[in-house]
Amino acid sequence: MPIQAKFEAMIGLQEEMNLKVNPSWRTAGYPWHRAIWTECAEMLEHVGWKWWKDLSSQPDIEQIRLEVIDIWHFGMSDLMGRERDARRIAARLADDYASGASRSDERKLHDLIEAIAASTLTHRSFEPKSFFELMRGVELDIDSLYRRYVGKNVLNFFRQDHGYKAGMYRKTWSGREDNEHLAEIVASLDVDAASFRDDIYAALARRYAE
Repeated sequence: MPIQAKFEAMIGLQEEMNLKVNPSWRTAGYPWHRAIWTECAEMLEHVGWKWWKDLSSQPDIEQIRLEVIDIWHFGMSDLMGRERDARRIAARLADDYASGASRSDERKLHDLIEAIAASTLTHRSFEPKSFFELMRGVELDIDSLYRRYVGKNVLNFFRQDHGYKAGMYRKTWSGREDNEHLAEIVASLDVDAASFRDDIYAALARRYAE
């Protein structure tokens, strides 16, 4: 699937999720920028920065990558709230992603995270180029972003469909959290298959019923 098509597909999935949460989300005035910089602060905790504590341990890269995906949810929503044409958004994202493909950024992870927070707070909006630099800083490319995003999107739908808001959803199955099951499922499927999203949901349903 071409890069622009991946971006357009993710925008479509985010639209569906936003509509499920609130059919009037576009006029709700949600502060997407606030959600983004807050996620940045949470991400820094997983990187480690407190010099008065032991910093000898390695950053929790997998947890950091999960935070990156969360930022992507909010970032896309911010862009979608400003522009309704999914193709135009996807084209811009593809251009921004490609423009940084050959860059060799030596900045530390702390700096990459703070660059997003600073841009978001200054402009009160999502800035894709700094996001893509952070992505590369944690060794995520467009394929891994797509795979992880679609998986998390499907899991969010699955949770909603199984009583998450009412407190009826079981987050732990067979002794493991749903995110762990999701990671295994996504890794076992063909990311380029037209049925990728439906295959994830079906596999989650089978495991949840066990």
